[in-house]
Amino acid sequence: METVFTPFLSLGGGVLIGLSAILLMATAGRIMGATGILAGLLQPSNFSDWSWRATVLAGMVTGPVVVMFFTGEFPAVQVPISTTMLITGGFIVGLGVTFGAGCTSGHGVCGMARLSPRSIAATFTFMITTGITVYVVRHMLGA
Repeated sequence: METVFTPFLSLGGGVLIGLSAILLMATAGRIMGATGILAGLLQPSNFSDWSWRATVLAGMVTGPVVVMFFTGEFPAVQVPISTTMLITGGFIVGLGVTFGAGCTSGHGVCGMARLSPRSIAATFTFMITTGITVYVVRHMLGA
């Protein structure tokens, strides 16, 4: 699988993620960590807590529809692994989120912006682990 370098699309996506995190903090006083938002949606403390979480997740899910509206086609998504590997990877990520007290969006976007030492350490760990995983999968396993 070839990785395509898309600096302007990546920059645009990063800007949109940053703006949404800022807007959520400014309007609701909440940190935009995807797993925390999902966990709170499944066990809300009240309706207003549930409603903002549902709105954020609906925005995440409907993103491809917005892309289709502007471009005329859904974004291409290639998943070159089996369903079993996807489920296994999801389970491993879930464990990491639990033990790491948050996900990449919470630590990497919001925690880093607040200069949180825990988030800086978590993001460093995410990035090193990702680099090692990509190297092993692509260069040692040949996938």
